[in-house]
Amino acid sequence: MITRNLTEISQPIKKEFEDFNLRFKRAMKSNVGLVDLIARYIIRQKGKKIRPILVLLSAKVSGGIAERTYRGAVLVEFLHTATLIHDDVVDNAEKRRGLWSVNAVFKNKAAVLMGDYLLSRGLMLAVEGKDYDFLGVITNTVRRMAEGELLQIQKTRKLDIDEPTYFRVIKDKTASLLETCCQIGALSSSNDHELIEAMRVYGESLGIAFQIKDDTLDYDGNYTLFGKKIGTDIKEKKITLPLIYSFGKVSKDEVQQIKRLIKNGKDKQNVGKVIDFVKTHDGLNYALDTASEYAQKARNSLKIFPESQSRLALESLVDFVINRKN
Repeated sequence: MITRNLTEISQPIKKEFEDFNLRFKRAMKSNVGLVDLIARYIIRQKGKKIRPILVLLSAKVSGGIAERTYRGAVLVEFLHTATLIHDDVVDNAEKRRGLWSVNAVFKNKAAVLMGDYLLSRGLMLAVEGKDYDFLGVITNTVRRMAEGELLQIQKTRKLDIDEPTYFRVIKDKTASLLETCCQIGALSSSNDHELIEAMRVYGESLGIAFQIKDDTLDYDGNYTLFGKKIGTDIKEKKITLPLIYSFGKVSKDEVQQIKRLIKNGKDKQNVGKVIDFVKTHDGLNYALDTASEYAQKARNSLKIFPESQSRLALESLVDFVINRKN
């Protein structure tokens, strides 16, 4: 199956995804006017919703979509949305998916509180549904995401991140939520620990491949309205896999020279020099090869499941992630 977009990937769960969207909107409702107003604004910012898609597909391939699958999908999308809102406040971002960010429209205080509301609302849905296994998974994920973000901040200040630390950051900061989506999806429809673990591994591997691919786009991507501008990570002094590998190919003196350029990374000429350095020392190809290895690990983890349209969709999602250009 050649898949070009998420709409095609989500075909096996088309009806269920429509049901999810209705439940997501209903779950956001509040009798506080400002909360309702911000909620309606968030819904206008139509994202890809890859995380609830993962929950639904993981459930379907593991046994079938149940009522609590929807609660799991809403829970992870609430968590994801809350982290995006909080990230925009921290980064002082003015735009999100081509629209003004929540903090730009409603100010920082309301944005932070709305993020808190969404996280607590998601947790309450799990409590009300007695989905205590979901709570164990999701609270651990929140901890990992926070630790991953703080570790990256710590290392960014000193520009001293190595490959093991890089993988810890991306596993905790990015892959943990995709891992959680797949784990919750499988938990919602199966008691088979082998199937649940296979879906967890799929989600983690997909998340790692996604982040490495995203990091390569900083050196060789296409800028779009919703994409990331080339050199953004360099300007933010983030040391990612293409650069880490390249550092290992040169002397300490040359590493220090490149780090000095990164410290002055807002200069376009310096950004260009860092990009050229990475390409010259094969950092880009190394990172792409590594992403492909994790993509294959994700595909391999699906072999335990019977062939179905849902399994095919999960395989196609790996291709979508690894082949994207922005």
